[in-house]
Amino acid sequence: MAAIMVVSASGTKLAGHGVGQCRSLGHPNADFVGAKAKLVQFGALGGRVGVNQRRRGCIVAASPPKDDGIRSGEPLTREDLVGYLASGCKPKERWRIGSEHEKFGFKVDTLEPMAYDQIKLLLEGMSKRFEWERVMEGDNIIGLTYDGQSVSLEPGGQFELSGAPLRTIHETCAEVNSHLYQVKTVAEELGLGFAGIGFQPKWSVAETPIMPKGRYEIMRNYMPKVGTYGLDMMFRTCTVQVNLDFDSEEDMIKKFRVGLALQPIATAIFANSPFTEGKPNGYLSYRSHIWTDVDNNRSGDLPFVFEDDFGFDKYVDYALNVPMYFVYRNGKYVDCSGLSFKDFLEGKLSVLPGDRPTLNDWENHLTTIFPEVRLKRYLEMRGADGGPWRRLCALPAFWTGILYDEESLQGALDIISDWTEKERAMLRNKVPKQGLNVPFRDGLLKHVAQDVFKLAKDGLTRRGLNEEGFLKDIEETVRTGVTSAEHLLKLYHEKWGESVDPVFEHLLY
Repeated sequence: MAAIMVVSASGTKLAGHGVGQCRSLGHPNADFVGAKAKLVQFGALGGRVGVNQRRRGCIVAASPPKDDGIRSGEPLTREDLVGYLASGCKPKERWRIGSEHEKFGFKVDTLEPMAYDQIKLLLEGMSKRFEWERVMEGDNIIGLTYDGQSVSLEPGGQFELSGAPLRTIHETCAEVNSHLYQVKTVAEELGLGFAGIGFQPKWSVAETPIMPKGRYEIMRNYMPKVGTYGLDMMFRTCTVQVNLDFDSEEDMIKKFRVGLALQPIATAIFANSPFTEGKPNGYLSYRSHIWTDVDNNRSGDLPFVFEDDFGFDKYVDYALNVPMYFVYRNGKYVDCSGLSFKDFLEGKLSVLPGDRPTLNDWENHLTTIFPEVRLKRYLEMRGADGGPWRRLCALPAFWTGILYDEESLQGALDIISDWTEKERAMLRNKVPKQGLNVPFRDGLLKHVAQDVFKLAKDGLTRRGLNEEGFLKDIEETVRTGVTSAEHLLKLYHEKWGESVDPVFEHLLY
């Protein structure tokens, strides 16, 4: 068999013949890729790698899924799904940092949401001026790609940058700055602006435009059946997240547990969503509260991650039990909402009888799971509100310092080692309202956050890349326990005369 290039979570080659780095884990399928040739051309962010995106080997999130799949003539097995996750393992020298952030676009003169026609002009303008490649769904432009980066549209027109996998926070922050400059350059000519905040402070769901993407229509119809806040999540939230690598199943487990346990601290530090439809909503991170009742089958804290037998295998069990949203076939989304991926594996999907999934389908299914930390072939830290540009750099710095330094990772494990499931759930529920001032054991969560912040800073220092400065924008928050949301509320009640309109200028990129 010819050598197959397998692209890992950060876009680097795992092995010349497609054998992953997890052979030592004891999985019988650790070298399944070379045997079945089922992991060709995959990368970090979803979809298949196109010719123009292979310079960094990144999957392009803006692109609609491919429906040709990757077919070897053999049906996928459960072991293949486990091996898919295991193939993300890579040695430390190949670890990368992938950042993503979303932002709200608005008409500067009226503070109304951008219509799709304006978003279309914005995307076309960026394509022409800065040489981004257009991504189409039917006749509609729905995103852009360039050199491992992608711009995509969330359901309500939120503008998302999915960055390329990069080596340092310096590179990540430079990428963010370049993107924001380009967006601002084109947007200003169209009378548009972008604000960094976690929940839309002014518009109702009804006032929010709907983007012409097939998967969102399926989700929009399904969400109200399974939770209270699904449409709010889709149309009125923005987040910033970072995607990070692991070198083995054991390393993944440690990072997953630390990420889940400490995610409420990140939520509190980056809390930036205190308004709903022009009024304070009683929360510091309303975006985080939204996620407590979107669809409990696919979101939340995942207590099983802390069980002794957790690993790639158990995450596959979890993912297989998450109801499906869709399958992409013949250029169209097939509504599979509520159906079982287990049935799909057996060719028993009622809407596609006899059809069996490809790894593209599995990859797409994994993107429809929304826990606070998500496992693909890398780990996604998903708990932070969108915010001002400096915090778009601080979030990846925070998690990189903790998870990419062995001493800091162990320090974090020591901190959370005796936390109970009840305590973790309590933090998840109370942080959206109380932030860093949640009482925890013999003090406040703020005091734990200060210890965790030191681990992040020390971890970055030991990396020796002068990245510690990217934490400066959150240092005062950690020291005082006063969040960005609380600063916004103070401005609202005092300087702004109880109007949310000034927040658009205050948080303008």
